[in-house]
Order: sequence, then C-alpha cells, then structure tokens
Amino acid sequence: MQRRELLKIMAAAPLAGSAGQLMAAPAAEGAKLLVVFLRGAYDCASLLVPTSSDFYYTSRPNIAIARPGEANGALPLDGQWGLHPALAQSVLPLYQQKQAAFIAFAGTDDLTRSHFETQDSIELGQELGKRRDYSSGFLNRLAAVLGAGPLASVSPMSFTNQLPIVMRGQAKAANMALSGNARPSIDTRQSEVIAAMYRNTTLAQPVAEGFQVQGEVLRAMQAEMDAASRSAMTPKGFELVARRMARLMRDRFDIGFVDVGGWDTHVGQGAAAGYLANRFEELGRGVAGFAEEMGEGAWRNTVVVVISEFGRTFRENGNRGTDHGHGSVYWVLGGGLSAEAGGRIVGERQEVTQATLFQNRDYPVLNEYRAVFGGLFKRMYGLSPAQLARVFDGVAPKDLQLV
Repeated sequence: MQRRELLKIMAAAPLAGSAGQLMAAPAAEGAKLLVVFLRGAYDCASLLVPTSSDFYYTSRPNIAIARPGEANGALPLDGQWGLHPALAQSVLPLYQQKQAAFIAFAGTDDLTRSHFETQDSIELGQELGKRRDYSSGFLNRLAAVLGAGPLASVSPMSFTNQLPIVMRGQAKAANMALSGNARPSIDTRQSEVIAAMYRNTTLAQPVAEGFQVQGEVLRAMQAEMDAASRSAMTPKGFELVARRMARLMRDRFDIGFVDVGGWDTHVGQGAAAGYLANRFEELGRGVAGFAEEMGEGAWRNTVVVVISEFGRTFRENGNRGTDHGHGSVYWVLGGGLSAEAGGRIVGERQEVTQATLFQNRDYPVLNEYRAVFGGLFKRMYGLSPAQLARVFDGVAPKDLQLV
C-alpha cells in the first residue's frame, strides 16, 4: 500500500485525541450535553420574532414573519416574541412543556463578521486579542476538567467528518459523521494493516480505540437502518442524524458536538415559507427527534444548546436576504430545564428599535457566549471557579438558571 493511500485512509478513520482514555462513565449523575453549531450565521430575527416591534416590520417589508393571529403568523411565546411557524410541530411543543428556552442577544464580542474567523474563535473559547491556541477547544477542556476532577470521566464525541476545533485538546474525543449509509471508510483488511503498522508503538492504543469506536457506531447505524425498513422513520436530513446521535449519546457518549450548514441567506431568504423556513423545519424535526430518541429518563439529564457564529443584519438587503451581523439567539433544550428558564426567553435583553441596534445594523451581544456556557457548566457539573477557569480563562460565569 502506497504512503499517500495510507494517509488518506488514516484521515478517514475516527481516531481519538492525544491523551487519557476514552471511557463511557457518565459525569454528574448521567448529565449529557450536545452543542449544535449552525454554520453560516442563521437569521435569528426570523426564528425568534420581535412581534411587538413596529421597527421590525418596517425593516423587513418582504421577509418579516407576520404577527401572531395573522396569516402565516409567528407562534406567540409571550407579549413581545413569537416563534417561526415552521417549528409549530417540533420546537413549540417542547417550549410549551418547558423543555425549551431562548437566549436573545447572545453571541461573541468578535467583530470580524467573518464566518471562518468567528467560528474558530467560538470553538476555541479563548480570550479575544490573544494568540490563539488551535490545539485547545472549549468542549475538550470541559471534558478534561470533568475527567481530571472528582467527577467521573466522560466520553466526548463529535458527529462530524473531521475532529472539529472545539473538540481538540488533551482529552480523547472520537469523531464520526452519521449521515449517509452505514459503510466503513476503510475495510477490515485495511484496518488490520494500519493496526499492524502501529503495533508496539505509542500510537497502538489510540489506533485500536479509534477502530473500536468506528465499529460500535457502524453497528448501531446498521441496526437502525435494518429497523427503518419496517418503520415510518423519515430517512433524510438532520432528523435521521439526530436520532442516531441520541442513541449513541444515551448509551455511550456524554458530550457531543454536531454542525449543520446552509444558513448564509444573503439572497431569497423567504419568510414563513421558502428556503430558511425549510431549514428551520428540518432542524426542528431533528431536535424533537433527538429528544424523543433519548427517552424520558436520559432526556431529563440532557441539555442541547444550539448556537451560530453570529446573527444577521436586522434590515433585509436588496436581494430579499440578510447579510453578516452580530448578536444572535441561542436555543437551550432539555427535559430538566429549570422553572426559571423552561418555556421562557432568558438573559439580558432590550426593546428592538433603531436606537438599540448595534452599529445601526445588528442585534447587540448582551449575553456573551463564554459567560453563558460558563454559567451552564457550573450548574450542570458543579464546577469550582478554578475548574471553570480552565475551560474559559478570565470569564465570570453568567448564571441564567438554565438547569
């Protein structure tokens, strides 16, 4: 086998990280965390609609979501906010059951408005203005803290083709995409060849563990595909992936990460129907499917956080779309959300008027993401200030009483 072919095969294999053991023991009495990253900067003002703002409707003559009670109107959440109607059958029931909340005006203080720069910055979770350490993502640091402290070790996994920045670091983290068919990227013979090459070396154990994880995931996916031929599960889009993630996280992994693309809506965004509405509908079905597949017991200990690199311009552009913005809206879902958060809009917020726009164009960031995640991690895992500082150095946690 030529060296170039071997490197290509190894790049496709789901290897673990650089140190420690990949273990299945749960943390904090079974707590599960999934972060969903919407790459492309979704339009949060179409998701969480400021229905009490006349300025919203004058700013978006073609793409605004109508007020509740009107044709194709927003789903009322409270007197000021509504939800995109595409989520009527998926996220709205979770919100009504107090298993979903939204954090308005959330995001990072990064002002590059560059997809790649800001995505990297968020995944790293490091202080702005300092030299970036691309070998240390914030979910990996969380896993390292949980594995090194009095809590049990955790099993992190990214459901992606390659290990994302957020999962890089000292703690071992598996990665494998769950879309498509349950076919291995390398066959048994190739696996044996690679394992033999690394036998009696320091990489022997990580290589073996990587193939073990791949085998477990493929077996779980194949079982689901066999069952699908006799059931009504929708075999397309994010819902299928989300249900696969749920089964793996319920039984095997404790910290998960997945990214979903297609949110860069500069042109033809649509309103209650159209491109963005279709994306919301698919994402909503996926989130609801994840909750259902986790089962009542595991879902009670699970928190799902949906984020994006930044928001979009508040006013629509000349192509009936929106451009790169600043503040966004985060989703938080789980069966154990607190009474203070479940079924509510949480975090610091303000009226939506021209005067309150950031730089006269965007939502401001009033709930900085590292502080928000820090407050969540403190509640979920009981982390000490010193442990939180290892995850987000120099950040005071913002306790939104999410769980």
